[in-house]
Parts: sequence; C-alpha cells; structure tokens
Amino acid sequence: MKEVKCDCGHVNPFGTKICGKCGMVLGNEKENKLIDMRYEGSARRSQTYKTTIIDKIWNFFSSVKVGVTLIVIALIASAIGTILPQEMYIPSTATPAEHYELEYGWFGRVYYELGFHNLYSSWWYLIIIGMLGISLLIASIDRFFPLYRSLKKQGVTRHDGFMKRQRIYGVTKLEEQDINLEEVKDRLKRQRYHIREENGHILAEKGRFSRWGPYVNHIGLIIFLIGALLRSVPGMYIDKVLWLREGERKEIPGTNGEYYLQNNEFTLEVYDKESEEDKQYSAAIDKTGTIAKTYQSDVTLYERKGETLPGEKVDLDKLKDYKIKVNEPLKHDHYALYQVDYKLDELSTMAFNLINKKTEEKYGSLKVDLNNPQKKYELKEGYSVDLISYFPDFEFDEKGEPRTISKIPNNPAFIFKMHTPDKPEGEVSFVAIKETVEPLGENTYKMAFNGVETQDVTALTVRKDLTLWILFTGGIIFMIGVVQGSYWNHRRIWIKRKDDEILLAGHTNKNWHGIKRDIKQAIESTSLSEPMDQLEEEKSSSKGEVLNG
Repeated sequence: MKEVKCDCGHVNPFGTKICGKCGMVLGNEKENKLIDMRYEGSARRSQTYKTTIIDKIWNFFSSVKVGVTLIVIALIASAIGTILPQEMYIPSTATPAEHYELEYGWFGRVYYELGFHNLYSSWWYLIIIGMLGISLLIASIDRFFPLYRSLKKQGVTRHDGFMKRQRIYGVTKLEEQDINLEEVKDRLKRQRYHIREENGHILAEKGRFSRWGPYVNHIGLIIFLIGALLRSVPGMYIDKVLWLREGERKEIPGTNGEYYLQNNEFTLEVYDKESEEDKQYSAAIDKTGTIAKTYQSDVTLYERKGETLPGEKVDLDKLKDYKIKVNEPLKHDHYALYQVDYKLDELSTMAFNLINKKTEEKYGSLKVDLNNPQKKYELKEGYSVDLISYFPDFEFDEKGEPRTISKIPNNPAFIFKMHTPDKPEGEVSFVAIKETVEPLGENTYKMAFNGVETQDVTALTVRKDLTLWILFTGGIIFMIGVVQGSYWNHRRIWIKRKDDEILLAGHTNKNWHGIKRDIKQAIESTSLSEPMDQLEEEKSSSKGEVLNG
C-alpha cells in the first residue's frame, strides 16, 4: 500500500483523504463538493486494510450496523427473559425443568431448553454481551486515533480547496482599504474561541473536548458491560431465595457451604381493626382479610469450622443472633439476607394408626416427617409399614397416575405397604387427604389419619454484589459522555488572507445555526462579507429546479 504525497510535498499515510499539513483534498474526494469532516479525512483502519482475516474481523466489529444489531438482539433477548420468572425467583423445592413445564406447559419447556430461565448467565447471552463490548472497543479505537491525530496536528494555514469545500464559506474582495482583523479576533476571543495565527492566517477554535463525548460514552458502556459479565463469575454476584422452616438449619445458598442459618422463630404481626391504633385500616381489612403489619425471623448465623468431606457432619461456629425484619437485613461478609416472604402453617408431620378395618383395633402409630420421610416404620412386634412412594404435592396426571407438582407438602399423598403377622407379604394402600385407595383389592388393614403438625416458613433473599461499584462507575462515565457530547459542540473558523481577497470558512460537528451566529457577531460592522451555508444553498437550488421543471 503506497503512501500518498501531496502537492505541498507532505507524505501522508495510505488512505488519507485530506493532507495532514495543508488540508488539500486528495484522491477521489475531489469529486465531492463538501469535505467529509467526521474524522478530518484521516484514514480509518477499517476503511484501509481489508485483505487479511484480522482485517476482516476488525472491520466486522468496527461496523456501526453490527453494533446496533447486537444491541437490538440483546434487548429482544432481555425482553423475552421477562415473560416468565427467572430461575432465582421460582420455588427452590422444584427443579427448573419440572417447574417450567408443569406451570407453563410446552412454552415453559421451550423457554427452559433455550436457556431463558437463567438468561443473564446463559452462555449465549454472555457471548452477545461480550461481542457487544468488543464492538464498542474496536469501533472506538478505529475512530479515536485518526481523529486524535488530525486534531492534534491540524495546521492554521489551509489549502484553498479545503476552505472552499467547507459548508460555511465566504469570500471578501479587498479593495483600496485593507481590513483590520484584530477586531474580529478580539470578538472571537470574547466568545471563548482559542486563536492561533500563522503567516497572517487565523484559526479560531472552541469546544474540541466535546468531540470525545461519544468515546467517553463507549468507555462507560464497556465498564458497565464488564460489570455485567463479572456477575456470572462465581462469588461476584448472588441473588437467591432461601426458604427456611422454623427450627430448621440450612446452608446459605451461594456461600459454598461457608455459612449456615437457623430459623429459631418466625413472628407475624397483623393489623387489628378492633384496635384504636389500627382503626383506620378497618375498611381495608374487611375487604382483603388479614393484612400484615410487620414480620420477622429470629435467626442464628453459623460459620463452617475447617474443611469437611462430602457426607461428613459439618462442624459449625456460632457467629451471632439476629432479628431479620423487612428493610432490616442481616449483613455479614458482603452478604445481605432480606426478609421478603413467608408461609404460615405449612404441613410439617402427619400421624397415622395401623388398624384392623373390621375390629378397628390399633396395632401402633407412626409419624411421617413430610420434609424427610423414612422408608420403613417399625410398630408392634410383627407389625411394620413401608413407605413405597411419597407425593408432597399430589395430583393425578393425564393417564390417571399419581405425581407431584412440587416438593412442598401442600397436598401430601402416600403409598404404604402394611406388614402384619397374618399378612406377612403385605397389603398396599394409597393414602391421601380425605382419600384412600386399595389398588390390589380390598385390604384387612388400613392406615388411619391421626393428626397433623404445622410450622411457619420464612423466605429470605440472599444477596451479594461485588460488581455494583463497577456498574455505578460505568453509568457515571456514560452520563459524563452524554453531557459532554450533547451540551457542547466543536466549532472552528478559518480566516485566510490572500493578495486581493480574504477567505472565511467554518465547521462544527453540530448546531450550525450557532456557528453562523458566532461568525455574524465577529464580523459585524466590518467589511467582511457574511459567509453562506453551501448546503442550504444547494438544497434551495435543487428545490428551485424541481419547481421550475
């Protein structure tokens, strides 16, 4: 690739469209009336090198169309991810595959298989976000350095062709009386223009820093995307729900077994319409029933002591007792546990008696822990009961077969096999609430319901976010770039003195009315002619030709 030599003798890199020294237009740009000043005519890598595989990858990611397409895809995927609850918000007692199919049918199944149930940590979504970050980075580099070089090295003296092909351009013929440009310079300085002079030529410039606004935006977005990607790194971000029954101790999810929590007691306080203090809520209570005033969980936090092998009993050290209330979380070691929900009177145990159906004689009782049932229950000598199947949340499927829709004991059902001295082979009985079925024929014995115990359950959200400061920093930098690029603009005014005329040209990256107003104020009461807007003149001419035609 050959370098481009200008008539002024300056050698420019391949792909340069405007001479870096004099501003003369090079190459095919001479065919266009106005100069493309977005990057000062400098050579962008993506528009110069197009042969190797690296060039093609670079050109692909530097494309604005590719970046916009990736943003649209990410937005569409994020919108679809809000149709159904994410995995972190479904009951922990059900597997995601079972939950989505049982709750939402075939759509839930497809939703799960495509990974929308855990969208923001799915591999394909992270690839999209990663590609978007790469696109922002490469597009910024591809445009930043050519623009930086052009603005850093821009000269004051510009070629006539450069001046004539600016959008704002005017010529003033010099007559016998010379024009004093000192007054023009003073007025431009009062408008906060920075003045540079060279060989009698003038360059007035202000607001150059606004050109870096979009790149500051990109830096903020890249930092924000890095923070979003870091949320998929283990230990950086946790947002899970822990359901904990009274008296139960569990590992806190997301802590890798380091911390455990025990629910000592759950307390619910409701509004009482008979109370003078709560009398104002009586209408709402009559309409909706019980209304919770406040609820809290009295818990104990434990820390694992040393390392343990799988299946080995965990040795714990007590850290502290705490009362978790709404908006008063338990915080420890970057973790925060918030009180978010509860469930009252969940079935805990069910008791049964083994009796003779005819004589109603009892041969022992058993108590089934609905959260951890045993496989075999020994009663009197010669009497025992096997628990063949357990359905915590029982229903019949389309084929009439029993199944469970969750692991929560909302509607428990059991298949018992009863062994007695006179029936050593055992009798099978299906037992549910208010329902008993003997599938293998009429039995001599049955399991008779003998009471139930309930317990309250609290729901705590476990949160840990080490990426928040990264997201916050990215957002602040992005907003700085928005302000920088929106409320200021880069304006330049060139004044070139020739033998018998003065050329005046102006350019801005936006707000052309503003720069025209600045020029008008600067040359007011002088002999300089007000420059014209060549683009508007061209549009007016084209419109006139159409009307005349």
